Amino acid sequence: MSRSAPHIASQLRSLIYYHLDNECLENALFMAERLQALEPRSPDAAHLLSLCNLRLRRYKAAHDHSQKHGNSGKHMGCAYVFAQACLVLKLYAEGIIALQRAKHLRGGESNWSKHSESARRHLPDVAAVFCLMGKLYRGRREMDRATDCFVEALKLNPFMWDAFTALCDMGISVQPANVFRLPPEMLSVLALQQQDEARQEDIPSQSGPLANQSSNAHNQILTPSGDPFNPATRTTGDLGLKLGGSSLLSRLNGSKIPAESVEHRHPRQEMNETPTANSRDDNDVMMGDIDYDRLREPPDAPPRKPRSLYEQRADASQDAGHKRAPSGRSRVQNESESSQMVQAMDSSKMLRIPTNHHKRTVSGHSAHSSSAAAADQSTAPQTRRSARIFHMRPGSSKPTSNESLLSKDGRELKKARAMGTKGKTASTVGRVVSGNRKPMDRSDPNGKDSRALLNQPTVHLPQGPSVKPPPPEVPPAQEALHWLLDLFLKLANGYLSLSRYECRAAIDHFNSISQPQRETPWVLAQIGRALYESSSHREAAEVFGRLRKLAPSRVQDMEVYTTILWHLKSNVELAWLARELLAIDSHSPQAWCAVGNAWSLEREHEQAIKCFKRAAQLDPSFAYAYTLEGHEHVETEEFDRATECYRTALERDMRIYSAWYGLGRVNEKIGKYGDAEKYYAMASKINGANALLVVSVGVVLEKQRKLPQALVQYDRATTLDPRSAQARFKKARALLHLRRPRDALFELQALKDMAPDEANVHFLLGKLYKVTRDRTNAIRHFTMAMNLDPKATPYIKEAMESLEDDDYDDDDVPDEAVEEVY
Repeated sequence: MSRSAPHIASQLRSLIYYHLDNECLENALFMAERLQALEPRSPDAAHLLSLCNLRLRRYKAAHDHSQKHGNSGKHMGCAYVFAQACLVLKLYAEGIIALQRAKHLRGGESNWSKHSESARRHLPDVAAVFCLMGKLYRGRREMDRATDCFVEALKLNPFMWDAFTALCDMGISVQPANVFRLPPEMLSVLALQQQDEARQEDIPSQSGPLANQSSNAHNQILTPSGDPFNPATRTTGDLGLKLGGSSLLSRLNGSKIPAESVEHRHPRQEMNETPTANSRDDNDVMMGDIDYDRLREPPDAPPRKPRSLYEQRADASQDAGHKRAPSGRSRVQNESESSQMVQAMDSSKMLRIPTNHHKRTVSGHSAHSSSAAAADQSTAPQTRRSARIFHMRPGSSKPTSNESLLSKDGRELKKARAMGTKGKTASTVGRVVSGNRKPMDRSDPNGKDSRALLNQPTVHLPQGPSVKPPPPEVPPAQEALHWLLDLFLKLANGYLSLSRYECRAAIDHFNSISQPQRETPWVLAQIGRALYESSSHREAAEVFGRLRKLAPSRVQDMEVYTTILWHLKSNVELAWLARELLAIDSHSPQAWCAVGNAWSLEREHEQAIKCFKRAAQLDPSFAYAYTLEGHEHVETEEFDRATECYRTALERDMRIYSAWYGLGRVNEKIGKYGDAEKYYAMASKINGANALLVVSVGVVLEKQRKLPQALVQYDRATTLDPRSAQARFKKARALLHLRRPRDALFELQALKDMAPDEANVHFLLGKLYKVTRDRTNAIRHFTMAMNLDPKATPYIKEAMESLEDDDYDDDDVPDEAVEEVY
């Protein structure tokens, strides 16, 4: 049993992840309990057990099972599950402490690119941890720390959408253009992927001039700090070195894992989909590790490439060192030494690292150079220029003057010219390149000796008209990321504008995206909400109707749709919607808000209050349910209960302006105009684009006999919404009180065109013509007002009888116009 225990645990982990991936949560929980019994002290077993309970929404059980290892700060998975359970259970301080204690296990990068159809990471990365900490701090009302955490999460992963929406909902000023862009980590990952794709392509033949060939040779030399095959310098974000990746190295090495690495691995590392907890190497198999099975097989011979000028000069230097052909045993040794030296100088197939005198093939395996070649290089009295070129590292800090290069070139040319006159080309040594043992022809296709090229000066070709090179082709992965970030930027601009109640700008941003993306439930819900906030109730109802056809089972955002139908007095549609939502999900607060609005429209306030209470019970964080309940208490004149409901809503969400408006309305009704002005101003500060909130501020100012200040608010309201009949009516009445009848007449004429059947408009026009001594028009509008509202006949007759009076009583002007409830 002791020998098979690790294998049993490994099999249980595999089964747990299998059931979790297939949403067989009860099976996963059952397996996790078996693993916990097998390894009672293992933090990995505790993590899997708590994770299964969390997925099953058994938050208290998840909290208890992950508390021991989560609070100790020794296991990131347990700490994360523990913090998630604390967020639901409202134990915000405990969750924050657990994540802070596991701070050293976070790492410093995001593994957003390591999740795919065939691979995943079950442990959270640093971006996810920061996002969860932001939610915990927000629950504790520590908005500054929550903001910092959300910002850090977005810096590491701009696709952390809930972090962005949280910042917008908190009223934080955000610049979406600075958020949804490629961070340095993404750029590095894309660069590594591009390098992997470049390695898969064949190296083009060097047929350009000497300068181009020299630059290509230097680009192919790898320094130790930039060696992607070096395990010591590999970063965890290097996707090209992953097992099963799309790079050339992954295809060369296949899916084999070296035996030595398997012996030292955790049992959970046997599967690519079940990495070991808290392992910072992310369970990636190094593609540069040695595969002994493949080393036993001789490599295939690569295709012959055209030889560059550097190789030809290296050949000339090598021939100069061999004065006579070797014989006997020394011939065999020299033959192997020369073949290895040629392989080291072939820059198109071998990359040289000068510090440790190792050379690497394209497959990533390291091969030591021969001792004889190293001795020739170290003991030579004068290093040839061809050898110096191959031993130079790009970007070397050692200065080299042009004069010294020219003098050395002169000496090398003299030696090459002397060797060329001797014409020793018969004693050539066969070259061994990947198994091919054919002697290479040194002669040029035109019949000239290749060493004679060294005697020719460098020819500079005349440059023709400058032609701009074609723009570099963008890799598909980078192009896809740019497309996603551009889409997210448009959606973010729309959501940010809507959170600031800039409704028209929000609608424009949402309309700027493509048609398939715009016709999605979330986008349609945001467009409908923006139209509702701009008081375009009919247009908003049409948008929500399209949403219902597209996603008939959606319950999110339906509380807005029910409020729109309440304003439109659509009794039948509202009742039918409430019934459908209850049938879809009777435990959703949106469904009970719909039922409550339906009862409210029928003037059944007690039934509506019960429904809103039920919605608040189902989701205590649903602030809108408390606001609607407060409105119903105002209708029944239970102002104390209404105030309590509004304050509870503000405890859930400080930026819900309808609760501030409700408090102002309660204080206005009980005669506390100063407090009402303060609450109305707070609501208008949150939603500065709502003309009705500005009108409410002006109303309480007017009741405090502050007509000039009230007129400023009315004028602002008509500027915000020229279609607001209530704003124009209040403005006209204030102008009439301030003895500005001409300005009031202008507003009333526009208002008459907007609401021709409104009795109050005609009554106020009659009062205005009475002041201007236009008796005929005054009688005509008084008569029209009497016909439109027979209940106001006594007041209208009293005004008609006083047509001969110069003054007028302020009480004759109606105090209320069309009143709307938020």
